Amino acid sequence: MLTPRSTVLVFPPYPRAAGNEIEETTMADKNDKYPTNAGGKFYTDTQCIDCDLCRQTAPANFTRNDEGGYSYVFKQAETPEEEEQCKQAMEECPVDAIGEDGDQ
Repeated sequence: MLTPRSTVLVFPPYPRAAGNEIEETTMADKNDKYPTNAGGKFYTDTQCIDCDLCRQTAPANFTRNDEGGYSYVFKQAETPEEEEQCKQAMEECPVDAIGEDGDQ
């Protein structure tokens, strides 16, 4: 089901070229984030489709909520490497369900 915030999925999930223009992807909505996220910069919101990409990309920071069927940030990035992995997961998320504008 498409919502007003939905984007059409085109892989790879990077900004897509539309003619000579670049279509920007949207970021997750911190007002719609899961309460299970660890407090801090990174989070997932309710658009998560549980694709496993973030857990594979940043396993030290993302995990799965088995009951809810979604991924969330269980630990905020603590090293430059973890920060980079979280950013990579955010950029590659096919539904833009990862944000980095959470509580600092």
